[in-house]
Amino acid sequence: MTASSAPDTPADRPRRTVPRRTAEATKAAILAAARSRFAGQGYERTTIRGVAADAGIDASMVMRYFGSKEQLFEAALAIDLRLPDVRDVPQDRIPQLLVRHFLDRWEGDPTDDALLVLLRSAVTNDQAAARMRDVFARQVAPAVAAALPPGPDAPARAALVSAQLLGLALARYLLRLPPVLALTPDRTAELYAPALEAVLTSGVTSR
Repeated sequence: MTASSAPDTPADRPRRTVPRRTAEATKAAILAAARSRFAGQGYERTTIRGVAADAGIDASMVMRYFGSKEQLFEAALAIDLRLPDVRDVPQDRIPQLLVRHFLDRWEGDPTDDALLVLLRSAVTNDQAAARMRDVFARQVAPAVAAALPPGPDAPARAALVSAQLLGLALARYLLRLPPVLALTPDRTAELYAPALEAVLTSGVTSR
């Protein structure tokens, strides 16, 4: 074999540089992997090693950024529902607006939505149940109450609307009931909004 035909060695080959993730990109990858795992497996079955493998990093990096599985779970559950301000919306439009807002939140990638992670985990995990109550108490209840005249049953109406929205998420995205899953978002809002309207407006004088 001549020198010109000799195979190249690893030392002769150009080295490929692998771009390093920034700290923010690494944390984002960990949180995305954690939400997917928590949504699919629940809190108990999710492991730090599994999350790390999905994120393409060593398990020690998960611990470095989040400290423990409990703290990772807490971080994965940070939720801003970005609810619309309904104070100036005509009352008869509010139910469909709320249904469409939640459908739009969930339709993109349900496994990556912290709200669905909460919904799946809240049944068996006290921390998730407490966070779910907090999210709806701090975000949904005030938004719904803003659409109602002041009254002693406004908090109850807001809580029942929350229950209706959670029920829709359970049926469509977790249980994946075929008749519910087959509906388009527009048709879902059309059929479901009257149920919210009954809770919001029954016995209430229009604004």
